[in-house]
Amino acid sequence: MKRGDSDATTNSTSESGDRFSSIHLISLAMQPGLGPCTLAALLDNFGTAESVLTASTPDLLAIRGIGEQTVKQIRQANDLKQAGETLRWCEAKQTQIVAASSPDFPSWLCELHDPPALLYVKGSFCPADQLSVAVVGTRHATPYGIAQANRFSYGLAKAGITIVSGLARGIDAAAHRGALDAGGRTIAVLGSGLGRIYPREHETLAEETSLSGAVISEYAPQCPPRCGQFPQRNRLIAGLTLGTLVIEAPDRSGALITARLAGELNRDVFALPGPVHSRVSRGCHQLIRDGVTLVQSIEQLIDELGPISEAIEVSNGRVIRNSMELNLNEVECCVLDAIAPHGTLIDEVITATPYSTQQVLAVISVLEIRKLIRRLGGQYVSRI
Repeated sequence: MKRGDSDATTNSTSESGDRFSSIHLISLAMQPGLGPCTLAALLDNFGTAESVLTASTPDLLAIRGIGEQTVKQIRQANDLKQAGETLRWCEAKQTQIVAASSPDFPSWLCELHDPPALLYVKGSFCPADQLSVAVVGTRHATPYGIAQANRFSYGLAKAGITIVSGLARGIDAAAHRGALDAGGRTIAVLGSGLGRIYPREHETLAEETSLSGAVISEYAPQCPPRCGQFPQRNRLIAGLTLGTLVIEAPDRSGALITARLAGELNRDVFALPGPVHSRVSRGCHQLIRDGVTLVQSIEQLIDELGPISEAIEVSNGRVIRNSMELNLNEVECCVLDAIAPHGTLIDEVITATPYSTQQVLAVISVLEIRKLIRRLGGQYVSRI
């Protein structure tokens, strides 16, 4: 590395504490052939990316799966010039580089068997993004599919659910647009670098998405779109969400890959049926035949999502523990909020709300039927 490159990199690191260490990770991640699993094995063995770059050849070869070719790639990563250029591009474009070890890294991606070593993020994540649904489908969508993707995404976003998709033509674009029209949050996961938005006509949509959520990629900013990268990015779409909704997918479709990956992660998978003669709905119909949940309404999908792993604050300021709470009316929300997880006396619930005893008792019965609360003995109820 030239002296000038070193100085530029060092100066850029002074603005945020971990920049200099991240340049080594960037350089490693940019090497072809060093996929997430290989990189994870190297980091597990040597602790830091810098230690990987300075490791001896025998020590590298001692790691299972590391051969001579991989060692050559690691040696090439010692030239930090390209990584320095990437850092400067990210600074100029207000793009964050979030390593898997960072507290800002989405924890739910850690459930993947091959989580990315880092993410390039234009925009930001927020805690409410844990309540998210992927809306995916074919690039060759029909007017029916576009309308349904927009309808579901709009309604889910209005309810406080973050919409995740891949910024592709067709269903993906309609999903992002629906969330934006609702004033909600949306996350776009790219199969290219952030500096090579694909397709090009979605650059404006990407910018709007970054202002209402995030546009993310595990690929360096100038990485062009390549066929093999799109199935790879689909695992991030599945991993970021509680469930995946497939709207129009032919027999062979990237959306079906996302659905399969979501199922492997024990996340919910939903499919919207289409006309029986529609080629682009064959994949959805196959999913339904295979036991995936058929959905027809936004309310049904929300109810199917069920409990959330931890309580989260949604856009209206409420803290919820179950996605079904998004379907509650004002009275039901008020009564539920008066009930504690460890149990509350029913008389105390009545006192804490502005409603009549009969109204509160009726709502308690509804909440019990919906499995949002349970009775503890005769006079106590608790949130589930």
